[in-house]
Amino acid sequence: MAMLVVVTEAVPPRLRGRLAVWLLEIRAGVYVGNVSRRVREMIWEQCETFMEDGNIVMAWQANTESSFDFQTLGKNRRIPVDHEGLRLVQFLPIQEEQAP
Repeated sequence: MAMLVVVTEAVPPRLRGRLAVWLLEIRAGVYVGNVSRRVREMIWEQCETFMEDGNIVMAWQANTESSFDFQTLGKNRRIPVDHEGLRLVQFLPIQEEQAP
């Protein structure tokens, strides 16, 4: 088992309820727990199925250079990138609204 953190934004209540079955919601939209790889993958499948227009990041303890790994789902300015074997976060530029 390994530590898992899931952070959600703008997801529907039914997904939040499903996450709360497996993890402890320590702040609004922030879930933590110790789960197996199998359970982590099942939770991710639930996120993919029920997230609608929200966005999600999941981070877990892993045998990597940084001692963790993560994946994202949905639209967000922060996107994961691989750089020489390290997983880093790149910020996309802010999209300015175009005037009509």
